Amino acid sequence: EVRLVESGGGSVQAGGSLTLSCTAPAYTSSRNVMGWFRQAAGREREGVAGFFTDGGETYYAEFVKGRFTISKDNAKNTWYLQMNGLKPEDTAMYYCAARFLPPGSDMADYGTIWFNPGTYKYWGQGTQVTVSS
Repeated sequence: EVRLVESGGGSVQAGGSLTLSCTAPAYTSSRNVMGWFRQAAGREREGVAGFFTDGGETYYAEFVKGRFTISKDNAKNTWYLQMNGLKPEDTAMYYCAARFLPPGSDMADYGTIWFNPGTYKYWGQGTQVTVSS
């Protein structure tokens, strides 16, 4: 079973920063899709950011653009979510997600589905982010 291991959550005051990390098993293909989601109490899981592991476009939800940055270290099979300017409404459980693509698959429609939880097959256990005002 593929396990994604997350870390980096915590409690900060509004305006503060946190960096989440997620480590995956070794990729079988250079082109995979990975993302970050969050779920606040009583709300549905929503996409925060998504990207291809071999470069190209990175997608962000409007509510985090300019504040959150996704990055990756393919050598370590790890990707990160740098969160700056945190707001109380960012309080949620944050999850990383991955879908390992078969060799030769380009997932050309990813730009229109990156925010859909059903796009991903594997999930991390979640890490809590709490932002106080």
